[in-house]
Formats: sequence, structure tokens, C-alpha cells
Amino acid sequence: MPSLRAIPVWAAIAVAMVGPIAVATTSPLLAWREPLYIAAGFAGIAALSLLLIQPLLVGNHLPGPAPRTARRIHRWLGVLLVLLVAAHVGGLWVTSAPDVIDALLFASPTAFSPWGVVAMWAVFATALLAALRRRLRISPTLWRVAHTTLALVVVTGTVVHALLVEGAMGTLSKAALCLLVVASLARTMMDLIAWVSTRRG
Repeated sequence: MPSLRAIPVWAAIAVAMVGPIAVATTSPLLAWREPLYIAAGFAGIAALSLLLIQPLLVGNHLPGPAPRTARRIHRWLGVLLVLLVAAHVGGLWVTSAPDVIDALLFASPTAFSPWGVVAMWAVFATALLAALRRRLRISPTLWRVAHTTLALVVVTGTVVHALLVEGAMGTLSKAALCLLVVASLARTMMDLIAWVSTRRG
């Protein structure tokens, strides 16, 4: 039965997405942080986790939902992703505004900051492009190329940002999630390349 075959797939995805969050809750570093700072950090971890499932949804690689339903879920999770990024940056702004200002101006001494800022702007750009898609009458080919290109920037910036941050996330769980996120996007990008090639042919 298709529904039974879907159970282990969704279970594995749930573990991959929730596992790093669960591991982060056990970090001793949380004892020294303000509640708002901790919430901002977990918003960032949740945003990273969402990047695993987003390409799989839009590429129709998950068992269960029909393609139209999967795309609808993808759009709503895209909205959630924007909110999580805003919560991540906003929480850090409230708790340490000078650090966030330095990061936004690319003047921060930390190596992870510029990667996070680039990923943040790419997330916002993706949301803006999606909102204006119909008004700008963007063709399906241009939309897919632009959307996937921005997704590549988001994933690259977020993964490097996460790997460079020495925070609450566990080293192994973080590395595993980042690897899966990259693999998820790579799978969907292969589909895009094949789709564009077919259109040109």
C-alpha cells in the first residue's frame, strides 16, 4: 500500500528535521542565554530544517500529497520560513542590536555573519518574487530558473552560516541536516536542468 510505504519516508524526514532541534535543547550553552536570544536561535534552527523539505515538496519527491497540494504546502511553508528568519534576526536585534547592525553592514568580525545575511536577503527576495510573479507576468521557465537560483543562494548561505556558528546545535546532527538540505536541493536542481533541456528541445 502506498500509504504504508510513505510512513518510513516521512518518519525519516521528521527525524532529520526535529532531531537537531531536540539535540539543541540539551546544549549547556542555553543556561547562559536570555529567553529571547534562545527563541531567536531556535527560529534559525527551524528555518534550516524547513529547507530540507521545501525542495522535495516543489519537486514532487514526497509520497502522499498530490503535486498541486505539495506546491500549496510549499508556498505556506515559504511564508513560515520568512517568519522564522524575521524572528531569528529580530530576536537577535533586540538582544544585541550592535552585533546585528555590524552583520547587516558586513562589518562583523565573525565569519558566519555575512553568510547569514546573504541567505536572509535571498529568502526575502524569493518571497517578494513569488508575491509579484503574476503581476510581472514571469514565464514558467524564467520563474523556475530565478526561484531555484535564489534557493541555491539561500541554502548555500544558510548551510555555511550554520556550520560556522558554534552554538547550541550538536556538531553531528547539524552536519547531517546540512548535508541532507544540500542533497535535497541538488535533487530538485537536477529536475530543473532536465525540464529546461526538454523545453529547449
